[in-house]
Parts: sequence; structure tokens; C-alpha cells
Amino acid sequence: MEVSQLPLNALRAFEASARLGSFTRAGLELRVTQTAISHQVKALEETLGVVLFKRLQRGLALTDEGHALLPVLTDAFRRMSATLSQFEEGNFREILTVGVVGTFAIGWLLPRLKTFREQHPHVDLRIKTNNNRADILLDGLDFFIRFGDGAWHGTGAIHLMDAPLSPVCMPSIGARLRCPSDLANEELLRSYRVDEWPLWFRSAGVQPPGLRGWIFDSSRALVEAAAQGAGVALVPVAMFAREIAEGRVVQPFSITASAGSYWLTHLKSRAETPAMGAFRTWILAEVQVANS
Repeated sequence: MEVSQLPLNALRAFEASARLGSFTRAGLELRVTQTAISHQVKALEETLGVVLFKRLQRGLALTDEGHALLPVLTDAFRRMSATLSQFEEGNFREILTVGVVGTFAIGWLLPRLKTFREQHPHVDLRIKTNNNRADILLDGLDFFIRFGDGAWHGTGAIHLMDAPLSPVCMPSIGARLRCPSDLANEELLRSYRVDEWPLWFRSAGVQPPGLRGWIFDSSRALVEAAAQGAGVALVPVAMFAREIAEGRVVQPFSITASAGSYWLTHLKSRAETPAMGAFRTWILAEVQVANS
């Protein structure tokens, strides 16, 4: 079937309904009634000869056909929106949307972005911070700087830097820590990655103690809690050089453990734009300078 035979409004109605999980919310986004959205989706189903949604009592569920169609439309509409926005106020600018895990954004990227703007004034850079969980396609990201092992399905990954973990705490707690085994008497603040503290204790040659303490989904929050005396946090210390230099927290032991690295990731199916190429070249050069 030719794309030109498909009604654009019906495609938009389906994409919004599938993404938002509701005809009502899709109607609010597209500024039409829920009934109009329902009719447009029904017309699209009749044109395609397939069922795209299972109508449930409490919402919508995509069929296999709907799941196949949604990412294609989401990407297409995002691209159209991005391209059209480049012509705002008569000036052509390339939009680049980069998702960044918050720890890396604040601890490394943001202090260096001025040089990217100076070198590439035609690129309209948009930063979306997150807690290492995002969908490159559905969130409309060109790149996603994330922490992990570099293996994500359908995703290309360029290594940026290692991120060794080490404990940090407020100075008064650090003063009573003489050896790694002393940590067994402290509150050990944790991330949702449960293997990190055991990994560090093994690197220190110490049997991991039973873990107790709060759990956080952000290393920034972990360090802030540690600075306020809630316990000892295990974090990528290179991202918190400023906090250590200011004395808000101390690193009581030089021992580190590696649980992953930071990676510049992108969809393998996505063709690289000039703005993407400029950002990739710039950030790799910045990493090289930082490591030299």
C-alpha cells in the first residue's frame, strides 16, 4: 500500500493513542475529541485491514501489528517535527537531542559544553537528563550517554570513559574509617544495582557484610545523602571531583572497583546527521584531552 493513500490525521491519531495509551489523552494532545480519535483509528484499521488495538475496559493494548507500526510512526513524526523546527524565525539550525545520565551530565559534560557551542553555533543542542533509563526512539534522542557494559540490543555504543566506584562520606565519618572492614559498622547507601558494594568489597579483599541503608536511583542523590551524614555512598568518584575538592565528602580509601563505563550510544538504524557527527567528534576529543 502506498503511504500517500493513508490519511495523515489517522496516522497521528494512532501514534498518539498508542504512545499515551488512551484515546482521551490523544485527543487532548491533538486538540480534538476522543470520539474523533476513535473514528480516525478505526478508519486506519479498515484501510490497512488489520486490528491495531485491543479495546480493553481500562484502556488500550497494542496488537502485534500495532507494535510493529508504532516505532516507525513515532520516529517519522519526531523527524518531521525536528526538521520543521529548524526553520523557526527564518533561521536554519540543526537540532541535536542528547539524553544523559544525570551523574555524567553534572559531573563531566555540563562544564565543557561551552566549547561545543563555540565550535558549532548552528547546532541547537537539547539535553535530557535521566537516571540511566530511557528509550532512544520513544524519547526522541539522537544520542544517549549512559552507564553500563556497552551491550544494548540494536544500539551502537562508543566507549567514553571508565567509571571506577569508590566509597565517599562526610569527613567526620571518614575520620573513623581505618580499613575497609570498618565499613561493616556503617550505613552503606546503595544504588538499585545490587552487585556494586559486594564487587567493591571483593576488590578490597574483604568479605562483603550484610547490606543495610537507603537505596537511591541517582548517584547525585547518593552523594548528597552521604554529605549530610546518612552513611557511606559507593559512586563513580571521577564524577564528584568538585564535591571532594570542596571537602563536602571525602574518599576514605583509594580502592576502586569497576561495574561499567560511560558510553555514547545511538540506534544502529539511525543515519548519522551532521549535528550528530559534530557532537561525536567533539566529545571524543574532549575525552582524549581529559585523559591526557
